[in-house]
Amino acid sequence: MSQIPKRFLKFTEDYPEVSKAYEELGNAVHNAGPLDEKTRAIIKLAISTGARLEGAVHSHARKAFKAGCSPEEMRQVALLSLPTIGLPSMMAALSWIDDIIENKK
Repeated sequence: MSQIPKRFLKFTEDYPEVSKAYEELGNAVHNAGPLDEKTRAIIKLAISTGARLEGAVHSHARKAFKAGCSPEEMRQVALLSLPTIGLPSMMAALSWIDDIIENKK
């Protein structure tokens, strides 16, 4: 599994101004409050899990690793989602997180 999906790379090539604005927005919201990088990373993983966005879970799991989150912390994000999003959705998110964990081994 590549670090950056081909589709996103094509988007950045085809629409560089939009891509730059998207990146600047991301930087602005990350710097808008007191949360540290690791906390922000685990929250973004949780948001992606709750929204059932496979690509986003993959992306934010990679970013969470980079920010210092352990596999156990990332798996707990999926487990915490169980009462809210249900077993099938939690299992899907757990498998997406495991995709990244297994790739890092």
